Amino acid sequence: MRPAEHGHRERYLDAALAVLFDRGVTALTVRGVAEAAGASTISVYTRFGGRSGLLDALYERTFESLHGALEALPPESPDGIADLLDLAMAYRLFARESPARYALMFERPVPGFDPDPALRSAVVRTTFGLFIDRVRRVSPPGTDAQTAAYQLWTAMHGLVGAELMLASRTALPDWFIPPTDDANAQMYRRGVIAMMTGLGLRDR
Repeated sequence: MRPAEHGHRERYLDAALAVLFDRGVTALTVRGVAEAAGASTISVYTRFGGRSGLLDALYERTFESLHGALEALPPESPDGIADLLDLAMAYRLFARESPARYALMFERPVPGFDPDPALRSAVVRTTFGLFIDRVRRVSPPGTDAQTAAYQLWTAMHGLVGAELMLASRTALPDWFIPPTDDANAQMYRRGVIAMMTGLGLRDR
């Protein structure tokens, strides 16, 4: 792709991401993105082939954003457990920053949209490679780090998913924890640590 064309494509993806952040998944239409980019709907069709292609490209961009957030963490330290916990907390922060973006990545908020399988495989492999590497550093001998990473991720995803769901509804006075960010962060942290302990992850 020529640099100029790449720049134009990024302009549309920036616009699509702005629509996603500001107006949610339902506003992710060709017309909505074209208007946000100050362009015509024809130009969106020309570059992405339609809404499905646009959504695939945005799906890829969201994973690139997560990958960037994890890559921006401080370099690995002698304390591998602390490093892994830092990554888990960064993951929660990423999800909390934009529930709509997180839903596009891991749920089915757009009826009929199923990301291209090859694209899904590529973005997951690239993004979660960083996560698996940190799990591998603290895995006991003989442990399948990829399996342990998956089990830990499901705990992280479940915790933050429940948090996002509850945040979108009226708070209950008799819920398990107060509806505050500090309380949710503490609960998430404790849950992640409990899962890491249960998996036997530790510094060697």
